[in-house]
Amino acid sequence: MTKDKNTYVNRELSWLQFNERVLQEAADESVPLIERFRFLGIFSNNLDEFFKVRYATVKRIDEAGKGGKSELGIKAADLLEIITQVVIKQQSQSLDILENIQKKLEGENIFIIDEKDVDEDQHKFIKNYFIQQVSPALVTIILNDIVDLPHLKDSAAYLAVKMELDNDSKQFALIEITKSMDRFVVLPSKGDKCYIMILDDLLRYCLDDIFNIFNYTSITANMIKITRDGELDFDSDLSKSFIEKISDSVKDRQIGEPVRFVYDKTIDEETLEYLMTKMGIDSKDSVIPGGRYHNRRDYMGFPSLGRNDLLYKKIDPLKVKGLSLEQSIFNTIAKKDYLLHTPYQTFSYVVKFLREAALDPQVKTIKITIYRLAQISHIASSLINAAKNGKKVTVVIELRARFDEQANIDYAEQMQDEGVNMLFGVSGLKVHSKICVIEREEENSLKRYGFISTGNFNESTAKIYTDFTLFTANQKILKDVNKVFNFFHTNYRIHRYKHIITSPHYTKSKLFALIDTEIDNVKKGKPAFIKLKLNSISSYKMIDKLYEASRAGVKIQMIVRGICCLVPGIKGMSENIEVISIIDKFLEHTRLYVFCNDNDTKVYISSADWMTRNIENRVEVSCPIYQEDIKQDLLDIFDICWSDNVKARIIDESQNNDYRKNNNPKVRSQFALYDYFEDKLNS
Repeated sequence: MTKDKNTYVNRELSWLQFNERVLQEAADESVPLIERFRFLGIFSNNLDEFFKVRYATVKRIDEAGKGGKSELGIKAADLLEIITQVVIKQQSQSLDILENIQKKLEGENIFIIDEKDVDEDQHKFIKNYFIQQVSPALVTIILNDIVDLPHLKDSAAYLAVKMELDNDSKQFALIEITKSMDRFVVLPSKGDKCYIMILDDLLRYCLDDIFNIFNYTSITANMIKITRDGELDFDSDLSKSFIEKISDSVKDRQIGEPVRFVYDKTIDEETLEYLMTKMGIDSKDSVIPGGRYHNRRDYMGFPSLGRNDLLYKKIDPLKVKGLSLEQSIFNTIAKKDYLLHTPYQTFSYVVKFLREAALDPQVKTIKITIYRLAQISHIASSLINAAKNGKKVTVVIELRARFDEQANIDYAEQMQDEGVNMLFGVSGLKVHSKICVIEREEENSLKRYGFISTGNFNESTAKIYTDFTLFTANQKILKDVNKVFNFFHTNYRIHRYKHIITSPHYTKSKLFALIDTEIDNVKKGKPAFIKLKLNSISSYKMIDKLYEASRAGVKIQMIVRGICCLVPGIKGMSENIEVISIIDKFLEHTRLYVFCNDNDTKVYISSADWMTRNIENRVEVSCPIYQEDIKQDLLDIFDICWSDNVKARIIDESQNNDYRKNNNPKVRSQFALYDYFEDKLNS
């Protein structure tokens, strides 16, 4: 196949298209109003991380003088410019959406007021609130031409203050909007009317209180924000422990090189020029004019105000039929496997499994991998409990889980102090697999029980991420899983696996073999198809293999939430490939691979996306599903998601994110899946 510029979508631009789908949710008037606000927050938070990591990487390539065309498919300098223009357009759209939401909220008697709208009663409340809650935590930096500007915190918002003094000179200052203060201040209600003031405006209202030592004739305050390179750099000091190196790198991230500067477009030119000169912002940084407020990621925490009618209806996570939280999980899964699908079904089964293991006198060892723990983790508590009860507990924790490094360091130190054997992954590889195996003494022999998951063992994200967890006592599968833990201990030794598929050694070759079987079968006139549900696909090797299958005539259906560098529907290349993306109430996080295999279907759940990093640079596990009822459940789940015609967007060459529309009855897959599991539970 001759490759041209249309063979792949640039990864960074595909990611921006994904974030536009998030922005579509904020714009969607069928989404409850406060949830729309929160989607704006998610959009903004995503964008912050994008600039910290992806934009920063492209900038590094450009500054190294590499050009970047071989890595990026486009010159790095050109890509930086395209990204900036796309983001400026999206930011403009987000401001229009924000204005629309605020108008709709006013129709619901919820008013977001600024410093110009305050009445006498509100004045008293605000002044008291400022004195009691805000002033003690306020960080105000006075700027001058002699002292260098201190390093501004990554992704923190600041009010840039300019004072015109009565001696005809000017004084500049910065007020930090610290994370310790609530961004939204709920003012006293008046009848059925609710009032909210954003902290930025409260500070503007109280500028006189902050700067009363200066004799000024006028004062203005405009928002700015700087985003820094979020890549961790590790020093080579051999005397430092791995934990110390990670901890130092997290601290250094706060003073990394700037990659994006966002400012209130109404700021006066003199103040803007002064700040950019002070901060060393140059043409290779993304300079983006924005609205009055930055750090809109805080909108994820917009107050509910008791207005449940403006929120998604909370679901009660269901039980898994046949799996009891009041009886021994080990006794139950000894007879058959069970599949958990969060958040539709309760994550409590995972905690119950570990708590039972911690207490059971017959359990001798517990081994688990951890990528991101909840802020208050019952998982960690259960593992500490097990260690206190004399179990040999081994935890493989990934300290380099991006932007969760400090949380993982804190838990790693806590568990280590309590006697848990901590392993910090494998040099050069991130540990992203989601596995657990315990060994239990039964009738003078050890029997293994365990679970394999697509998601983090995290109580918080389990409420909003869709993930699969397979509970199993299949000794063949768990023997393979145990070999993965052996690899963590002796990673110079490469193990052979009969059942699971593992990265970095086997994922590519095993998946290629499965795809080749479909190619061979379609050429022989046998049934052949591939169904994939992924978060992202960016590996050109995997994409080329799917193109090969498409050209052979294999029908391929793909559900991809995020990055999709594959271009579907192109005659002679990918005409047999269809791709949709679902963005809705929950974050789609399940990874599912289905291969027809001449109607002897092979089904896998996996921790791995089809990205180079997952296939070649991480420890990942894909687990086969052998039990027929669970296999059928997973096929049903894929089909329900594929039938979505409410929240599914079409991914194609146009990159327009058009909603899929058809004449079938409306299917909103996330709601339909809850009904599916509820029906199974009651049947």
